[in-house]
Amino acid sequence: MKTKLALSAVAAAIAVFSQGAFAQASAPAARADVKAGAQAKSVAPAGEKPSAAPSTASDKTRDQRKSTTKADAKSGNIKDAGEASGMKDEKVSKGSETTKEERKAKTKAENKSGQIPKTGEKQ
Repeated sequence: MKTKLALSAVAAAIAVFSQGAFAQASAPAARADVKAGAQAKSVAPAGEKPSAAPSTASDKTRDQRKSTTKADAKSGNIKDAGEASGMKDEKVSKGSETTKEERKAKTKAENKSGQIPKTGEKQ
């Protein structure tokens, strides 16, 4: 166990000191080289075509857009926005089709005829 610990410590020390030796071996770059490299990086990387941003300018004024929107709203051409916009088209069930009194009467009749088991009994 002690030999493994010692060997790992030696290996770590070698790794730390060898990195320093390799870093010292390379000569520091001249200021002109660094400056030229920085200017070259502003150009698009090789193989990539620089793309122009799409124009965000509109061909209509704000007043024109507002007037067309008002006209569309009057004629009903504007679609609802949002995730639940299609919910108006679908018929949504609003509760039961029978009244409370009808359900009560049905349950009472089933209970009288023995169709509903008593509490604690198996069917």
